[in-house]
Formats: sequence, structure tokens, C-alpha cells
Amino acid sequence: MTIATATSRTDVTSALTDLLLTPGLELAEAVDRHFAPDYRQRTDGRWADRAEFTAHIAHLRTIVAGGSIQVLEELVQGDRYADRHIIDVQKTDGSVVRTEVYLFGEFAADGRFRRIEETTLMLQGADADRNIGSAR
Repeated sequence: MTIATATSRTDVTSALTDLLLTPGLELAEAVDRHFAPDYRQRTDGRWADRAEFTAHIAHLRTIVAGGSIQVLEELVQGDRYADRHIIDVQKTDGSVVRTEVYLFGEFAADGRFRRIEETTLMLQGADADRNIGSAR
């Protein structure tokens, strides 16, 4: 298992690639690689602890067949992280979801994410996919 260090911080592209777009990488290893033990996340106003976040990713792994991440803007200052990215997801049913994400985060001392707060804007997809950012 590789854990990020302060000189080797994680970022949203690395985290999402390991979590959703790397078949064969165990979920626990992917989460440990990018998220501190006390990790918590708020997506569109809904808080999740690390266990709830992991359950969300486990669910996504059952419906995501592939995708890509495009970082439009990214800023790191001290232990703070911010970005705006677009994630395109091809679902196992053949449909596509395109979401723009505005993300603010905090790093733990070891370079993994300790906290993320994000707001999502679905750009393409079905109404049923509007909660894909927090679905479990």
C-alpha cells in the first residue's frame, strides 16, 4: 500500500482514478491511499464519515463502467486544496453522466485528504442520476 506523504500529496484525479477507474484495485486500498482515517465529506450539503463515503464508492463501483476526469482549476496552499473538475462517467447500463464539481478540501499531515466539501452540478444525465455524487 502506498500512502501519500506531505511531499507527495494526493489530488482529486489520483483519488478518483484509483476509486472508480482502476479495475482490480481493492476498494480498501484505494481509500487508504487517499483518505485519512478521520476523513469526512460533505456533498451537496450531506455529510458522510469515512465508512459512509466508502459505502458510496462501493455502490458507484457497481454502476460505473469507465470514465475520465478533467481538472479545470486546482489550487494547493499549505494544507488546503481546491479544485473545479468535470467527471464523465460511463455507466454499466450504457448511459453517460457528466458532472461539474466545485471542491474544497483539507490535507492530513501525511498528504491524504482529511476533509472534502463539494457541490456538484450535473451537466448531462438522467434525472435519476442527480444524486450520483452521494448515492449509496
